[in-house]
Amino acid sequence: MSSVITGEAVVLELRPASFGARAVSLLIDVIAQVVVIIGIIVAVGQTLGGSFDPALTQALVIVLLVLVLVIIPVTVETVTRGKSLGRLVMGLRIVRDDGGSIRFRHAFMRGMVGVLEIYFLLGSLAFLVAVFNERSKRLGDLLAGTYSMHERVVVKRRIQAQVPPSLREWVSTADIAQLPDPLARRIAQFIGQSGRLTPSARATLAVELATEASAFVFPVPPPGTLPEDFLNAVVAQRRDRDYERLLKQRERTARTGEQLHRLPFSS
Repeated sequence: MSSVITGEAVVLELRPASFGARAVSLLIDVIAQVVVIIGIIVAVGQTLGGSFDPALTQALVIVLLVLVLVIIPVTVETVTRGKSLGRLVMGLRIVRDDGGSIRFRHAFMRGMVGVLEIYFLLGSLAFLVAVFNERSKRLGDLLAGTYSMHERVVVKRRIQAQVPPSLREWVSTADIAQLPDPLARRIAQFIGQSGRLTPSARATLAVELATEASAFVFPVPPPGTLPEDFLNAVVAQRRDRDYERLLKQRERTARTGEQLHRLPFSS
């Protein structure tokens, strides 16, 4: 994961594409280009009756190479802002080093250099350059100031604290003060990441956080309550109470606004 700071001082977390993902994407694009070349040759051959003059054949090969290897890829990248068939399948996109969309000059530079490093040198130069930089850039990316990033990122489901059934009666009458922000963040992180912790580390951290949070709760939970259950109950109850308080505040504000609009400000 890499960070990009925008002009408004906003930090963007971008995930560069791995070498394997780029290789598969490139392979799909190459196969598609070969299919297009074969299709054009067959279509032209049928049109001309299968008879090719040597000069015509040479000109056709040059036009096909320029069209399929340069013009079409550059045009597609420019119009789609960094997409291609292979990147569409793999969920990738070419972006500038600052995270912005590429333009024609970026696509043109990548396309021209790509003919050398991918086709003339059979991808050897692109491979050597890509394995020695953290964003898996090929030579065309280094010269154009671009790289490939993952556009489809799996969003992990956020775990929300819930009151355990055994503590519902206690938490409904308990006095739970607002937790300090640092402590509240630590507890929220623990609840969200507890499943990835080892049992010993999970138990130790739960006891530590429960001890700190108990200073803001009265009365103490029933004997035998697990520290992790206690933390879930405290966080869930504070969340629900804050939500109810905000709803009531919004309702009071709405009623006040309606009353003010009904007042006879003018005769």
